[in-house]
Amino acid sequence: MIINPNTKIAALLKAHPDALEAIISINPKFEKLRNPIMRKLMAGRTSISMASKISGCGVQAFYDKLKPLGFEVDDKTEAVIEKKHSVPGFLHRLTDKDILVLDVRKTIEEDKDPLPDIMKAVKEIPQNGALKIINSFEPTPLIKLLEKQGFAAFVDDAQEDVVETWFYKEKGTADAPSVEVEDTAREGWDSMLAKYEGKLEKTDVRALPMPLPMHTILELIDTLPDDKALFVEHKRIPVFLLPELRERHFDYRIKEIEDGHVQLLIFKD
Repeated sequence: MIINPNTKIAALLKAHPDALEAIISINPKFEKLRNPIMRKLMAGRTSISMASKISGCGVQAFYDKLKPLGFEVDDKTEAVIEKKHSVPGFLHRLTDKDILVLDVRKTIEEDKDPLPDIMKAVKEIPQNGALKIINSFEPTPLIKLLEKQGFAAFVDDAQEDVVETWFYKEKGTADAPSVEVEDTAREGWDSMLAKYEGKLEKTDVRALPMPLPMHTILELIDTLPDDKALFVEHKRIPVFLLPELRERHFDYRIKEIEDGHVQLLIFKD
């Protein structure tokens, strides 16, 4: 395989089974690629050039590790500078008093759910203002959730390991979203569990850091047979996940065992 600065990490991993270890040996920051979910999140959109900036080592470090595996280097192709979306004019006009800032990095590092703080902040966005959420990754589930409620989103990932996501309400749209669990989701747990007896696929996401629980579950239901159900051990009710399940035509039941332990049963509706 011929590689250049624009070659995606996913292509390298697909081309050679030893590429993963070679890349990880370049810099400890790439250890997260060992997690299959993180590989899917990062590798498909990260090029050698982008990864070299993350590690601060330069593209040559990648070439030196990959050449022994049989990769050939195209020295003539230069890195493509990805076009950044321009900052919406609305945000340029905001003053400090118009912007509500919420940094959720520490909350996530402590393995706590930032959702209560986020939803509280959404309701407190100044009139004609914006909410800026500071994170270490793009909060795709949150963006989808709030966009359905009429919020526009702008993602700024110009800084290394820092992603700022701006939310602001477009005129003529609904009020801030209320994320609630449907009453029926807590009904008929035993009967649904009995229905899928012997037809369960199980996963435990309680030990996974955010946002991996949601991505893990979505990965599993993508290949879930129609006659089976996914049984999930979770730390909390995954409110970001629930609307996504409905969109994908899945139904669910929830059983709250105790504080910090929730079980979900997910199946085709």
